[in-house]
Amino acid sequence: MTREGGSGGGMGRSGAVLRLALEGNIAVGKSTFLKLLGATFPEWHLVTEPVAQWRKVPAGNTAEASVGSTNLLQMMYQEPARWSYTFQTFSCLSRLKAMLEPPPEQLPGIPHPVRVFERSIYSDRYVFAKNLFEAGHLQPLEWAIYQDWHGFLLQQLGARAALHGFLYLRASPQTCLERLRRRARSEEGGIQLEYLQQLHAQHEHWLVEKTTEVHFAGMKHVPVLLLDVDKDFEHDVAMQDVLMAQVEAFATALRAEALLSHPGPR
Repeated sequence: MTREGGSGGGMGRSGAVLRLALEGNIAVGKSTFLKLLGATFPEWHLVTEPVAQWRKVPAGNTAEASVGSTNLLQMMYQEPARWSYTFQTFSCLSRLKAMLEPPPEQLPGIPHPVRVFERSIYSDRYVFAKNLFEAGHLQPLEWAIYQDWHGFLLQQLGARAALHGFLYLRASPQTCLERLRRRARSEEGGIQLEYLQQLHAQHEHWLVEKTTEVHFAGMKHVPVLLLDVDKDFEHDVAMQDVLMAQVEAFATALRAEALLSHPGPR
């Protein structure tokens, strides 16, 4: 990479941390993209999706279960009608915990001007839970309860749950399916193109077309950076540089907008 330690690191001097979410379909390349962000902006704080927690949920407090764990992700894929509500509840809780966790302490002079979360509590609702409901895997009562506690939590958290922008990685569902087959996660063996097409449509409705009904006034106009990753960017250094430059410009613009809205002491 030629953009190691880009000028975006200087944004930490302006004060408040920018909070971004990296969104996109299953197997679109989020983990690879996070690695690129880490190499280009080593001072940024990157929060990975808590997939490991979903794979090893403590099974219970009984003597038999105290030493074991449950792969809730696999259970959801195998029996979505039974486990979708349980999974979406746990996944949203784990995302919220990660979002509220303070960043690790850093050496003096090396702040975290930007925090990037791999997916968010918003895509949990407006992409994945919504899609499960529309597919019939969440019952109307379950969907109503999910939306009720989700809305209440975010209302109570206020600014602590707010984001300044979304980084939307977009690739065709067919490309995502090819990448999914290559990475070969055991839980994802049964995923078909139709499911990826559904999730792609949910992302488009929410982040591009803005037709998804969003229930939080502050989130309706959050800026979105659309990043085309349909081509193989993992091994294309020139493409990586273009993508990282787009992210840096996006973050710089958000920082400038935040300073105009809330100017600090001069």
